[in-house]
Amino acid sequence: MDILYDRTVTCLVCKQTYTTKKVRSRFIRPIQHDTDFCSYYASEEANPLLYYVHVCPHCGFAATEEFSTYFPPQTLETIQQNICANWHGKNYGGARTFAEAIDTYKLGIYSATLKKEKHIALAGLYMRLAWLYRSKQQNEEEQRFMRLALEQYIASYEADDFVHTHMSEVRLLYLIGELYRRLGKEKQAIIYFSRVIARKKETIEKGIVNMAYDRWQEIREEKKGAQ
Repeated sequence: MDILYDRTVTCLVCKQTYTTKKVRSRFIRPIQHDTDFCSYYASEEANPLLYYVHVCPHCGFAATEEFSTYFPPQTLETIQQNICANWHGKNYGGARTFAEAIDTYKLGIYSATLKKEKHIALAGLYMRLAWLYRSKQQNEEEQRFMRLALEQYIASYEADDFVHTHMSEVRLLYLIGELYRRLGKEKQAIIYFSRVIARKKETIEKGIVNMAYDRWQEIREEKKGAQ
């Protein structure tokens, strides 16, 4: 059985249908996880990150399953002028290379920005793009997109636009703290980890609370070692 299968998508902009590849769930078996939920797989072929963004071959609009169907006023026209009018019909519907996956994320980010998509959706794009660069040890690009993800996660938390999505408040607070930690801003990291720990009694996500406590302890140990 092929690792990939075809999924039919209807474009939110031009309403035409197209197929995009996805990794079959039975093949998505992470062999390792990082403390910010980045997962690693036995083969690049089975990495679902490569297929997170789908791109319409007809008009060029790129989206993820997190995008809403709602277009704020004037955004549809802006997308048609800036993306569709300049589209040359490239098809990302087959098996993707790392470089092609990067292209789809950048198209997805551009599409989300013009559409004025929720902060949480943009954050997800930036975060996964950082993970892709991490998988190739491209540290500068990884750091760049982690910073952008952090900005969007904070904006999402402040605007409450993560509500009614897959992202819980505890997980979001943890991710903000972890991104601050990975970017070398320990003071801000501790503030957010403390907020997670403070929710220990009211959340069912005890694993996230434990992770926040572990990161908080690591920062304290590192500070002791540096003295």
